[in-house]
Amino acid sequence: MLIGGLQRFSLIDYPGKISAVIFTKGCNFRCPYCHNPELIEFSKETLIEESFVFSFLKERQEKLDGVVLTGGEPTLQSDIIEFIKEIKKLGFLIKLDTNGSYPEIIEELLKERLLDYIAMDIKANLGKYNEVTCSNVDTEKIKRSVDIIIASGIDYEFRTTIVKSQLSKDDILKIGKLIKSAKTYVLQEFKPSKTLDPSFLKEESYSREELEEIASTIKRLVGRVIIRS
Repeated sequence: MLIGGLQRFSLIDYPGKISAVIFTKGCNFRCPYCHNPELIEFSKETLIEESFVFSFLKERQEKLDGVVLTGGEPTLQSDIIEFIKEIKKLGFLIKLDTNGSYPEIIEELLKERLLDYIAMDIKANLGKYNEVTCSNVDTEKIKRSVDIIIASGIDYEFRTTIVKSQLSKDDILKIGKLIKSAKTYVLQEFKPSKTLDPSFLKEESYSREELEEIASTIKRLVGRVIIRS
């Protein structure tokens, strides 16, 4: 695993659980508003050794509930299945953060019963995926991941970081239709503190009132809508 960061303690990354967060390196999207731009490249510089991570986790077996794998895009890691198996042996719950571009990996992890929670980022409505991610995205794979996660039987959420200049209210409604019948949809307020494209430091999210209006429209499509700041 190319591990670019380790957060030793978090109360917010795994809903309802105390967790550690492992940040993997490498991503196949180039979202200009990305708040972890240092993790996008598959660089082997400043890596954290797996042995250090497992040593840390062994020391925290009675203090942490779970481990969050985020990135970057964790499903790009060739050894993700074996890596998670080793973490599960230590008794931790596993939450995966993913962009959903590799449904076959998600499916395999679920088949092996290695995941307890999935958070999938929905970057845009399907017609704007390439534009918003600045990447060539197979949107059929995005749709497949949505279907796999909804049918998974484990806890999950879909979430969208809302940059006002990129997603209209109608775009967000189309996302709601894409994930229709999903358990939870999270509208994440965009916070321009660090971005891949520096020009996005001047961008903004919708106001809280506008997000609440959008949420009320989408509530008829999904189980619940959360606004996360």
